[in-house]
Amino acid sequence: MDKKQKVLFVCTGNSCRSQIAEGLLQDMAGDRFEVFSAGSHPSHVHPNAIAVMEEWGIDISHHASDAIDDYLNEGIDVVITVCDHANKLCPIFPGDVQRIHWSIDDPFRGWNLDRSQLDNFRETRQDIKIRIQKLLDESRSL
Repeated sequence: MDKKQKVLFVCTGNSCRSQIAEGLLQDMAGDRFEVFSAGSHPSHVHPNAIAVMEEWGIDISHHASDAIDDYLNEGIDVVITVCDHANKLCPIFPGDVQRIHWSIDDPFRGWNLDRSQLDNFRETRQDIKIRIQKLLDESRSL
């Protein structure tokens, strides 16, 4: 059996976009990849990100907010930055690593679980889903 490729989503806080992306790729690709997320300045998973993923039956409540450096020597195959700030700060990973950048609007408007802000997170979730589906469709060799 072929080794699963390791995909790392990177954002600044590793609280919203990268967490949503990790959950979506795990859900959409099944067990095709090992999927992780990390941040240049990790914090914790945003309650609104957890809430909008629960709407689609995806549980990210157990996810942790990790630092990018935790993954530098973990044999990552693909790094996808999901915000411009993280793209600038993302270190060079050793080996033959495919680097992809997606500039995705930040849904973050504060730390509270605020139902009035869920639409921002839903838009982000949909944007990421479209990008992941396109990536999966175009790159069967990923």
